[in-house]
Amino acid sequence: MRTRRIAALGLLGLAALAVAALAVAVIANGGSGAAPPQATALPLHPVAGNFKPDDTTLLECSTSTCFEQAFGNIAYREGPKVALALFDDRIAKSGDNSECHRIAHAIGAASLTRYGGDVARTFAEGSSSCFSGYYHGVLERSLAKVKSYKPAVLGRVVRGLCKELRSRAVAWPGYHCLHGLGHGLMITTGYSLPLSLDVCNRLSTDWDRTACKSGAFMENISTSYGVRSRWLRDDDPVYPCNWVARDDKLKCYEIVTSRILPVVDWDWDKTAQMCASVEKGWASACFRSLGRDAAGTTKFEADEIVERCAFARPYGGEGSCIAGAALATTGAFTSAERSSVLCSTVPMDFRDRCYYAIGAVLRHFTGTSVEREADCRSITTNRRYLARCISGTRVSRPQTLDF
Repeated sequence: MRTRRIAALGLLGLAALAVAALAVAVIANGGSGAAPPQATALPLHPVAGNFKPDDTTLLECSTSTCFEQAFGNIAYREGPKVALALFDDRIAKSGDNSECHRIAHAIGAASLTRYGGDVARTFAEGSSSCFSGYYHGVLERSLAKVKSYKPAVLGRVVRGLCKELRSRAVAWPGYHCLHGLGHGLMITTGYSLPLSLDVCNRLSTDWDRTACKSGAFMENISTSYGVRSRWLRDDDPVYPCNWVARDDKLKCYEIVTSRILPVVDWDWDKTAQMCASVEKGWASACFRSLGRDAAGTTKFEADEIVERCAFARPYGGEGSCIAGAALATTGAFTSAERSSVLCSTVPMDFRDRCYYAIGAVLRHFTGTSVEREADCRSITTNRRYLARCISGTRVSRPQTLDF
């Protein structure tokens, strides 16, 4: 059984680590609202600048940079659906390509250029392949030309970006828009976490604010441009979750183990112990994060997820860990097929929570309660577990959908 060092490639929340070579070396000014100082930078990755098509084709590519341009060219000329279908077939389906998230970014950026900056239309033709890289690329690109970094100005800009998608009955595209917005705010503001959270908090609903913060905290841990955020501490890997305002803590703690695990050399027992010792009221969220990472590092293999979540048992967090794994697995595959296997594998005491977690994510894939109930019925005939799944579909707050 592997218990400590796991290849970072598998980590659910760290897909963007591949984007390290083209760092934008900017350090935020503490969220003051002033424009972040601009340092000398390497040429910007296409997600942050204007995509420019050229004659690069897939046939000539052997490097990530080439594939980014080639897939971007296809998206720009033939549309994102064509590009994403090819991308899924050639890149994403392998599950082992560390550059897939970065290439998906480029497809999103190129598609936004194709549609003249129309975020809603671009999102409508996208997909969540490879950890939602397409959606992240769209939002990061859409914020590239913002001239003022005052929270009120940024707030006015971002409130309209995901409005049309959020108005639809199906919540999944809207969630990804807002999650990508959180990533984009961090990049746009030079990785100022306080400023990004301030802007997220200016969105209109709690659902919107929570989804936005999930992207901001993910970007803080795993920066798309390879820089190190100033809002991290090696001597306190729980930071900044134990520092941010109470209303900002949920999404921070639900991803915190993606920060803790590398710091403690992938010691799962030590990470579980740290979750148990976080500030009062947030241990469950930390254990859900542990489950999220257990799913990602095992490539969603049920038996191995159960083994990793067992490290949380002595600390009372095993159930929350399993719930986090079910949330992440359902989101990663946009279905309950794999997560239902997990629920049938976990100890009996935790199956109720597992099916409830599946429902909490399934609710975002369809627009009506009838469809959601049908989705739950498709994964279990057990009346008790079915009831728990259906109950989960009635959750109103975005759960751990970050993958």
